[in-house]
Amino acid sequence: MAAAFRKAAKSRQREHRERSQPSFRKHLGLLEKKKDYKLRADDYRKKQEYLRALRKKALEKNPDEFYYKMTRVKLQDGVHVIKETKEEVTPEQLKLMRTQDVKYIEMKRVAEAKKIERLKSELHLLDFQGKQQNKHVFFFDTKKEVEQFDIATHLRTAPELVDRVFNRPTIETLQKEKVKGVNHKNRLKRIAKERQKQYNCLTQRIEREKKLFVIAQKIQTRKDLLDKTRKVKVKKETVNSPAIYKFESRRKR
Repeated sequence: MAAAFRKAAKSRQREHRERSQPSFRKHLGLLEKKKDYKLRADDYRKKQEYLRALRKKALEKNPDEFYYKMTRVKLQDGVHVIKETKEEVTPEQLKLMRTQDVKYIEMKRVAEAKKIERLKSELHLLDFQGKQQNKHVFFFDTKKEVEQFDIATHLRTAPELVDRVFNRPTIETLQKEKVKGVNHKNRLKRIAKERQKQYNCLTQRIEREKKLFVIAQKIQTRKDLLDKTRKVKVKKETVNSPAIYKFESRRKR
């Protein structure tokens, strides 16, 4: 009961407010309280300690000391500026590396690789410019046979079809069977144009997949460098490959 009466008495108490600045001193601003003075005093002491430490460091400095960092630092307007090494990164790679995560880049690369495989299975890489040309070697016993050799006769096909790597029927087949498929010139041109378009698309996707692979490797290398293990750079970074580091081997418990 006593506590209840005490609370009721406090509720009817006069509210004690902090003293404000007198009217004749209002031109000096707000009246400083003790908590404001404490903050100002602590800040002043902190700055004085920092200046005292800098003076001591300047007095005890050895003029002959040398640090390897001095070779990469220059003084500009009284401020030490570190020379940044130029990174071998294209603007597109830099934009992707800053905005995207390595998991997202890897996901896009895998999707691109699947599209490449699907295009390859559809086109069978026929007459593909980037494909290595196969060789067909013929063997003979004498030089006379080599001199008299005719590839069209040997393959039993028409001379116009010798350069084809696909759909190369023999003369017997041409005599017996009817010509199947499209034989109109305009239609053939359109089909050839569409096929060339597909090959161009495949080439672009292969290039994009290579670029994404390089970007993913560079991002992963930067993440690995956050490790505090001692490391040595073995190979510098280039546009087409990330930097290679050799880490100190550490036994894991």
